[in-house]
Amino acid sequence: MSERAGSVGCDFDRLMSVMSVAGMNHAQAVALIGHLINESNDLRRVDGLERALTLGDELRGLGIDAPLDAALCYFLGNACAGLRSLRRASPQSRQEWEQPEAASEITWHRRALSGAGYEALPARTKCENLTNLGNILSHVGRCVEAIELWSRALGIDGSFGMARGNRGHGLVPYGYALYDDYHKAAFLRSAYADLGVAKTLEITPEARGVFQTDMALLEKHVPAEILSGGTEWRTFPMGESEAEIGYRRWCLNERLFLNPLNDIVAESVSAHDILSAPNIVVALGEGPHYHGYFSQLKQEFVSARYLFYDGTHTTEPHFSDREVLVYNTLDYPVYGLASEKVRSAFRSAYSILDKVAFFLNYYLRLRIPERSVKFRTLWYESQNRERPIRTEFGTRGNWPLRGLFWLSKDLFEDSEGFRDALEDDAKELASIRNHLEHKYLKLVDIPVTSTKSDTASWFEGFAGGLAVSVNRRRFQEKTLRLLKMARAAMIYLSLGVHAEEKERAKKRKPGAIVPPMQLDEYDDEWKR
Repeated sequence: MSERAGSVGCDFDRLMSVMSVAGMNHAQAVALIGHLINESNDLRRVDGLERALTLGDELRGLGIDAPLDAALCYFLGNACAGLRSLRRASPQSRQEWEQPEAASEITWHRRALSGAGYEALPARTKCENLTNLGNILSHVGRCVEAIELWSRALGIDGSFGMARGNRGHGLVPYGYALYDDYHKAAFLRSAYADLGVAKTLEITPEARGVFQTDMALLEKHVPAEILSGGTEWRTFPMGESEAEIGYRRWCLNERLFLNPLNDIVAESVSAHDILSAPNIVVALGEGPHYHGYFSQLKQEFVSARYLFYDGTHTTEPHFSDREVLVYNTLDYPVYGLASEKVRSAFRSAYSILDKVAFFLNYYLRLRIPERSVKFRTLWYESQNRERPIRTEFGTRGNWPLRGLFWLSKDLFEDSEGFRDALEDDAKELASIRNHLEHKYLKLVDIPVTSTKSDTASWFEGFAGGLAVSVNRRRFQEKTLRLLKMARAAMIYLSLGVHAEEKERAKKRKPGAIVPPMQLDEYDDEWKR
């Protein structure tokens, strides 16, 4: 359920008479566009929402102050939400995998969040933007990222009812998608608690009805002892040294454990990477290849996660860097083992996404040639954006798999139809990866004084076009974001496969024998 800026009851016809904002005071123009969006949503007027988007594009082209731009982007996100609601009124259309309105909604709310003027916005507007961005991500199946956004809103204002209620609303489908009964019970209990608190706070009448329905359905289908259970969590040891405990505490706070519980609680119960591939039925003699593949993905992720942590928490030079002759090229270059660890984490996190695509290609028998498997493109017939989504995906009501599809839209792929991405810096991330793998990416330790692209080649002329320079701190921020994307992708993959296995079981012949194969855990003492 979306939040919106407060309407002042402006006359719709008067607002629609404005054909251009050229020459208008920028603050007044932003307010006018916001009011037009509110009135259009109240009156369910598509033409008003479309006019608002046109005026917004015009105003941004004129160049406006950062705080006004952040507010405007938030308003335009709400306009796209209104268009999505009006154009996709039927349940079938709301479940379609491709939704241009949802893509625009995500993009505008993210621009508000990432813009230089975001911090200057009122606290309530920040909460509304975070909540609405969480809502649309949850709608398309990206529940992991949605929960973090709702929680961030509650970190700003714990009494913000729409964030509390929407988090409870989003936890319900996430909980039902889980295959671990303890996790499922924890999620549904947390959802019920959030919904109950939201009822006591300020929320819209429409949201109140939805949240009450959620609670009634939970009360009907979930045992009362689960819903009313206490909030105390099992306690587990966090490590054998202060260093290990510090690392695990950092992982918990960043929500980086491969454990769904880490999305709802930062306690020791979540401090273990227990997510795995679910039960998968394969032909006799095929072997547990999927579980081996997923285990390797996990190992690559947790290693990248630690390399990032160690590389960003190191305070002293490493002995391996002693007496290694490198030159100071007068542009604040960064060398050393710590920075190389972060570089390696970036590479690994990005590569996990393509490896998820390889898993799906094999598991769903898509038969895409191995050299052509790409996370961004495998969803479409012939990997062509002009063609429809493959029937292996589009005909499935698989919410986690749809979330994986929408996560792929955050990436840039330099081929026709795939250059547009939901993240404005997606092309920069792809360029960083390309330079890390094949060219010359230079990390520089220079203060960030501009919001302009930090992958612009500041010293390109000096370096003869050879280098692309990136500020060290911003590179670390981008790497952390990639790690979060990789974690979410692995959760969606596991839950998507679980949903697919349940559907395959329904189609199995009655009486079919499926002998189980027990896999033992790989002992920690064997790991080298």
